[in-house]
Amino acid sequence: MAVLRISDLPAQPEFVRFKAGFGQRFMLTVDTEEEFDWDEPLNREVHTVHSVVRLAKFQEFCEGLGVIPVYLVDYPIVSSPSAIAILKDAVASRKAEVGVQLHPWVNPPHDEEVNQFNSFAGNLPPALERAKFQALRDKIEETIGVAPLIYRAGRYGVGPNTTEILTDCGMAIDTSVRSRFDYSAGGGPNFRDFPLRPYWLNKARGLMELPLTSVFWGPLRQLGPWLYPQMWRVPRLRGLLSKIGLLERIPLTPEGVTITEALRGIDIALDDGLPVLVFSFHSPSLAPGFTPYVRNEDDLDALYDWWRQAFGYLAQRGVRPICVGELIASVELA
Repeated sequence: MAVLRISDLPAQPEFVRFKAGFGQRFMLTVDTEEEFDWDEPLNREVHTVHSVVRLAKFQEFCEGLGVIPVYLVDYPIVSSPSAIAILKDAVASRKAEVGVQLHPWVNPPHDEEVNQFNSFAGNLPPALERAKFQALRDKIEETIGVAPLIYRAGRYGVGPNTTEILTDCGMAIDTSVRSRFDYSAGGGPNFRDFPLRPYWLNKARGLMELPLTSVFWGPLRQLGPWLYPQMWRVPRLRGLLSKIGLLERIPLTPEGVTITEALRGIDIALDDGLPVLVFSFHSPSLAPGFTPYVRNEDDLDALYDWWRQAFGYLAQRGVRPICVGELIASVELA
């Protein structure tokens, strides 16, 4: 049975099958990370974790709606006593789950130069990528008390050795593939044509890929995978096609996506038969001033309202939330 490298477009993916009655589900993932200036060059030392105190409110919000968030944490987060105090209790009570998110520039061992190319962990020498991943995975188990089973590379930066590292470390799910997006201009992977459905990376070792959900909407949506990348030199043309309703790329996130757009994206994903819709956002958006998407308290109220409406609409359509453990248990291996 073939083993797929996460960064390579699968020519003939073997899609994951789920047990009878699985239906269509959704998973909420949170890129739980430090704050830094997104417009400045990356810096190993210049970051904060002030927003972690807001995780408590978001966790309470999710519990009230019956959603189990999956916090994909990086090294500064698992080095923060405030973050651990919140996450450990939520995970222990099975009201949240925790996974791995590797930001290599702030994750020991610090043996590489900090630059854009090396910010994609999959570009690092294999031994260094492995050492950083293991340091983070072990730190999560030490501080939160569980062995994580799901991984997302920071900046979606998987590489040719990531599959082997994850299987050797007992991971069950990678969710680094951001279908319909291309990061190759900055030295990262190109996920433009990757599948949206979960597929096996190494079935024999139980490792699946769970891509983030992004869809095309509009009369030209069938041409989206080809047409959208052709317009990268003229981004205003993308905006024009979206404005006049011909072609729009919709990732399932409240960051830069209106709820009206998101509901259209949900409809498309469900009508296309996707078994699992994967939502995501960055934890610093839970406090004003740390991301471009939440600049003030009104923006923060709007973010919570976005989630409230999205979860409500999913419930109307009969789509229930799912967590990592339940997803793994729902896989049909025969």
